[in-house]
Amino acid sequence: MLEKITETTNFVIKNSNYVSINQENPQKFANKIKDTKPIHWLESNPFGLLDLPIEKLIFFLLIYDSMNFCFWGTPKWTIKTEENGNIDGAFALLYALLKEVKKNQDFLTPDYLKNLTEQQFETILKGNIQIPLFKERYDRITSIGKILVEKKITSFYQEIKSKTTDTKLFDYLIQMFPFLMDTRNYKNKQIYFYKLAQLMTSDILHLRAMKESIAIDISHLVGCADYKLPQVLHQFGVTTYKTQLEQQLINKIELNENTYKEIEIRASTIVAIQKLSEITGINAIDINDMIWLQGQDKSRLWIPYHLTKTSSY
Repeated sequence: MLEKITETTNFVIKNSNYVSINQENPQKFANKIKDTKPIHWLESNPFGLLDLPIEKLIFFLLIYDSMNFCFWGTPKWTIKTEENGNIDGAFALLYALLKEVKKNQDFLTPDYLKNLTEQQFETILKGNIQIPLFKERYDRITSIGKILVEKKITSFYQEIKSKTTDTKLFDYLIQMFPFLMDTRNYKNKQIYFYKLAQLMTSDILHLRAMKESIAIDISHLVGCADYKLPQVLHQFGVTTYKTQLEQQLINKIELNENTYKEIEIRASTIVAIQKLSEITGINAIDINDMIWLQGQDKSRLWIPYHLTKTSSY
């Protein structure tokens, strides 16, 4: 399935109307990062996450990564903490879920998640406003509980323990959890992205390599087409947008889901990451993480990311 992502996103860029890959700038950007040591976000042990036992950590990542999408909005969803001040986005979600894990020993169990109420979930994620796409996130977390209970899986870690290659773990995840389906239709062709399934695969395997010192293979992952990475690629001139699309982004006008503009932005991310991987010899998913970390630099004036209100990727 992973090869279909590369094949179909290349089809999009070859036939694109609004987005193109700059032929010179990928080499320039590659020169900036080629000697950089890939750093996975888990290595910093955010909020003491890695202190959890491995079985709980793996289950936690399944939950967290299933909801790690779409934090845009005005004002931004923010959580106030005593230790770290105000935090938002992916790290706020991580903090909120981990806080619940530490005080509720039943949280990381399929039965509990299956029966979690919307009110309980809202309390867990309480911030200055309700988190964007609240219902979609709630449906994800309860779906995990329901699926595991239905299949009589009490330990998700034991289920995936033998799957130390990205292809095996990725295939298992997309077959097990229907909400990971992430495709679009472009010019009568189905386009495959599977952003969250790739993210989940990468995080679980990186975690196991760190905690268990086992050999893993992440060489087949192709990059996660989200809304943050395109900002960085465009800012560094790796991708180019037609004026109409660029003005739409600057003016923060939402793109409709499953339109050419949205699909081309996402596809260009995958194709650009593949090109950078070929130039540098660095795994595509590690390139992905490098670009994401660049995007966390709040001192830069990034072009606004593309807004697709109904998308949960």
